[in-house]
Amino acid sequence: MFKFQFLLLITLLILTGSETLKKEIVRADNRQILLNEKAYFIKGVCYNPVPKGETSRDFKNLREDLKLMTEAGINTIRVYTPIASTKVLDKIDSAGIKVIIGFGYNQNGVFDIHSGSFIDYIKKYKNHKAILFWELGNEYNYHPEWFENDINNWYKALDNAAKLIHETDPSHPVSTAHGEMPDSITLLQNKNIDIWGLNVYRWDNPAKVFDEWNSLSTKPMYLSEAGADSYMSTIRDNYTQGENETAQADALRNILKQTFSRKDICSGLTIFSFIDEWWKAGNPDTQAPGGFAPYSSGVPYDGTANEEYWGLVKINREPKKAFQVVKNQFLQNN
Repeated sequence: MFKFQFLLLITLLILTGSETLKKEIVRADNRQILLNEKAYFIKGVCYNPVPKGETSRDFKNLREDLKLMTEAGINTIRVYTPIASTKVLDKIDSAGIKVIIGFGYNQNGVFDIHSGSFIDYIKKYKNHKAILFWELGNEYNYHPEWFENDINNWYKALDNAAKLIHETDPSHPVSTAHGEMPDSITLLQNKNIDIWGLNVYRWDNPAKVFDEWNSLSTKPMYLSEAGADSYMSTIRDNYTQGENETAQADALRNILKQTFSRKDICSGLTIFSFIDEWWKAGNPDTQAPGGFAPYSSGVPYDGTANEEYWGLVKINREPKKAFQVVKNQFLQNN
């Protein structure tokens, strides 16, 4: 009996040791994201798969989506709320893709920062191989009204949440997705943020973003949102009004070329977005451009964010012209 117990103990120790060896470590080092000490460049997409006629995320088309992502050379997906399913994370990992897990501030107590329940998710999934890093908030700097009209309340909560994550999970860094470029004071307020995601829409020309970051910080940064929609609300630069996949494809080609040319500063991007989202303009059963004000933003090439047309693929998973552009760029830049 003793011999059997001894052998069992040795077997368990070996298995435990094997799992420890398999554990992946992601960390931020100067301007780079390192996965097991090798530089990791994000070739990603924002992913919020809401089916036609529905308003909530559903992973029923995950297998088909992962196949398309793999074809396009996508190595990372960014989600705005946690994936509370080991099966879904397992499938993503099996496809060789990593996930940036986003947490909201107030999500009615479901894995959010306000209730502190986000840390329960991290404790449960921190050893899953699909996880690349944790991300707190998305463009909250545009919404001080959510924080008693004082954005410093958000920054305090953000830094405290990042500190708690570091204490809970030393194997993954912490990011935030900031609307445009933070200033030096914001960086000082958030010393526990390891990686800065920037949601940037500067037409098809993000070049100055990298120079600005270079003069501001030595921490890693990536474009947490960048891209263009496939609808032109007006005629401009020989792009016809209405659905226009060529405009989207041309804009993404320019954005990607500039991003890949600045790997010395930028750690990649997650294109907004993988699939068209029909739920955003009102009726989820039909696709509509919604309300728009041309030339009111930095979205190429009409200055208008037509919310239901941002996908690289249509809601039926038919690839747009932009999908081929992304595929070419991602596969050429390994």
